[in-house]
Amino acid sequence: MTIEAISPPRRSTRPRLVSPVTIIAGVFAFLLVAAALFAPFIAPHDPFNPATLDLMDGMTPPMEPNAFTGKTFYLGTDNQGRDVLSSILYGSRVSLMVAFSATLLSLFLGVGAGLISGYAGRTVDAVIMRIADAQLTFPTILVALLIFGIAQGLVPPSRQENAAVWILIFAIGFSNWPQFARTVRSAVMVERRKDYVAAARLIGVGHTRILLKHILPNITGPVLVIATIGLALAVIEEATLSYLGVGVPPTKPSLGTLIRIGQQFLFSGEWWIIAFPAATLVILALSVNLLGDCLRDALNPRLRNNRR
Repeated sequence: MTIEAISPPRRSTRPRLVSPVTIIAGVFAFLLVAAALFAPFIAPHDPFNPATLDLMDGMTPPMEPNAFTGKTFYLGTDNQGRDVLSSILYGSRVSLMVAFSATLLSLFLGVGAGLISGYAGRTVDAVIMRIADAQLTFPTILVALLIFGIAQGLVPPSRQENAAVWILIFAIGFSNWPQFARTVRSAVMVERRKDYVAAARLIGVGHTRILLKHILPNITGPVLVIATIGLALAVIEEATLSYLGVGVPPTKPSLGTLIRIGQQFLFSGEWWIIAFPAATLVILALSVNLLGDCLRDALNPRLRNNRR
C-alpha cells in the first residue's frame, strides 16, 4: 500500500472568498437597485401621473387581459388602474433614497460621536455613551415615530407634505446613530493605544488630524459592515413607518405605502396588490443583509480562516 493511499485527503488551502448565496444576493440587490434607478426608462408608465391612468384598468389580475380595455399587465393593477410593476419600480426609488440618506446621516452622527467618545474618554465618553444607552433602551421604530411627530409638528401644515420625505430621513437617521457610535468607540479605544498614534502625538500632530487621518482609515472595516446592515434595517424601518401612515405622502408612495394600500384588498381576492410589493421588500432587505454578512466575513480574518 502506497503512502498516498493511506494519507488523508488534502484540504484546499485556498479560501472560499464568495459563496453562491452571496453571489445570488448580489445579483438580486444589483437588479433591484438598477431597476429603481432607471424606473423612468423601463417602467411601462408613470403610475403617479393621473394622465396615464384609466380607471377601467383597475383590479386587473396579473397576465390576464382586462375585461373592458383588453390590456394585459405583468403584475396586475390596483383599484386606480395603476400598473403594479410600475408602482414597485417607482416606489423602490423612494424607499432606497430614504434608506441611503438615512444611513448616511446615521453614519455621520454615529462615527463622529464614536470617534470623540473613544478618543477623549473619561467625562466626554461617559456623557455620549449614556445618551446612546438611554436611546437604545427604546425600540428604534418608536424613537423614529417620536422624532417624526416632533419634527412634523415644527413644520407649517402647508409644507408638511413636501417636507415629509426629509423628516422621515431625519427620523430614521437620528434613531440609528447609537449602533454606529458604539462600534466606532470600541475600535477607537483599541487603536488609540497603538504605537502609530503615540508616534503621531510625539511629533506634534493635532488630535483632529490623528482622528481623521490615522485612526479613521483603520476602522473603516467595522463601519462598512454595520453601514451595510444598517441600510437593510433602514429600508425596513421606512416601510414600517409608511405602512403605519406616517411616512412618505401618498403622492410619492414607497414600498411600505404600496403594502398598506394592498392590505385593504387582500381579503377581497386582489392578492397581487400587496404580494408583489411585499416580496420586493423582502428580497431587497434580505439581499442587502446577506451582502453585509459577506462583507463582515471578508473583513474578519478569523471567520475567513474558519471557512477554508
